[in-house]
Amino acid sequence: MALGTPIAVIGAGDAPAALRELAFAVGRAIARRGATLVCGGRGGVMEAAAAGAHSAGGHTVGILPGYDRREANPHIEFAIATGMGEARNVIVVASADAVVALTGEAGTLSEIGLARKLKRPVVALCSWAEIEGLVRADDPETAVELALAIATGAAEKK
Repeated sequence: MALGTPIAVIGAGDAPAALRELAFAVGRAIARRGATLVCGGRGGVMEAAAAGAHSAGGHTVGILPGYDRREANPHIEFAIATGMGEARNVIVVASADAVVALTGEAGTLSEIGLARKLKRPVVALCSWAEIEGLVRADDPETAVELALAIATGAAEKK
């Protein structure tokens, strides 16, 4: 089994329906392009994105804050129990070649900051327009297309 380019999806753990629908579409787009979804493995945006990837036959990796792999949402194929709490955020972004950031709270903001420190490109979809250095996207398909182009170096080759 070959895993595709790892793309992290980050966002609110407690997400309203509209945001979960957006995350589902991002996850589905990741799987349709043969990439692997990496996320925090729990609820909200993470669960919706994993459900989208799973629905399209994609691979999903969940980096969990606790020691119990059973805490992963049901759409996570590979659950990694870290026992690190919120410190696992660095593992989420470090495990990906690019990050798609949706609306979230302090945890999402920390992941964006960590991704920038680690020089992982961040594509913002309905997320923190005021942060400089993020690539902007208006829809899930474009967000994933940009993330993959940057992650695979296709953007530099053009």
